[in-house]
Amino acid sequence: VLTSSSEGFGVAEKIVLLTFISAVILMAILGNLLVMVAVCRDRQLRKIKTNYFIVSLAFADLLVSVLVMPFGAIELVQDNWIYGEMFCLVRTSLDVLLTTASILHLCCISLDRYYAICCQPLVYRNKMTPLRIAVMLGGCWVIPTFISFLPIMQGWNSIGIIDLIQQRQFNKASNSTYCIFMVNKPYAITCSVVAFYIPFLLMVLAYYRIYVTAREHARQIRVLQRAGAPADGRQQPPDQHSTHRMKAETKAAKTLCIIMGCFCLCWAPFFITNIVDPFINYTVPGKLWTAFLWLGYINSGLNPFLYAFLNKSFRRAFLIILCCGDERYRRPSILGQTVPCSTTTINGSTHVLR
Repeated sequence: VLTSSSEGFGVAEKIVLLTFISAVILMAILGNLLVMVAVCRDRQLRKIKTNYFIVSLAFADLLVSVLVMPFGAIELVQDNWIYGEMFCLVRTSLDVLLTTASILHLCCISLDRYYAICCQPLVYRNKMTPLRIAVMLGGCWVIPTFISFLPIMQGWNSIGIIDLIQQRQFNKASNSTYCIFMVNKPYAITCSVVAFYIPFLLMVLAYYRIYVTAREHARQIRVLQRAGAPADGRQQPPDQHSTHRMKAETKAAKTLCIIMGCFCLCWAPFFITNIVDPFINYTVPGKLWTAFLWLGYINSGLNPFLYAFLNKSFRRAFLIILCCGDERYRRPSILGQTVPCSTTTINGSTHVLR
């Protein structure tokens, strides 16, 4: 639900809001652009299947920060919508489409990592074929259209509440017009289930299995290292590949907790309120809606940090881009190495978590 705050904001509040919103938009644009450029320029990053989802995710989040956030910020600060009713519908449809696409990409990334870490290498290769990846990416963009442009342009979301929407679109006291997006009960439930609750459930199940598997792998490696110690008690140098793998999987488990925590923090308040509001006669305050909505937008700025900046290979690619190709940050030659230092192999498959 997109609503404008009917209470309005004071001058000081508007300055703080404008500064904060500008920082969020700038962070989202630069972060997502950097992710896309890094994968396009780095051949090693293009070899990792998960990065196709990350690039598409970055594109969706970039569109959110360019096509959705600025207009929401202008209406929020000016306390008025000046672009007409038709563009209000288009902007609202883009909002639902792009934010849902972003969430579905996060779900696909979790499923990709589940198959990479929890299944055997042959299963992962069979599951994550180029065709299946293309189908999953297509679904991330096509499915949201059925809960965005199609019902919004047809007015299905406003059936039964048209009078209430018209009352809130115009404020006689301030002579202001608002871009109001309110939803009836069927649309609220359908939209929330497709856009959040189903992806959330799949992410929780996938990341829980990944967390358990990563911790178990790390425990097994420690046991094998202790079992391989010589009988005279002298310290044996640990196998570099095993040590690297144990550290990678332990870090992966911790990273997953951060990812799920940020995702829930950003989107859960909005989608819980989205379902509750129609059943309490639309009494949720406008400012609360605004806060929850922008909390969800912040997720589009955080995704580059959660899915790319925490990755060693991405960080190296970013440094090369930002430092204009400085040779100090280029990968060392892999001649004579069994496993490149920039990759992590789990169950025989290379994946993005480090």
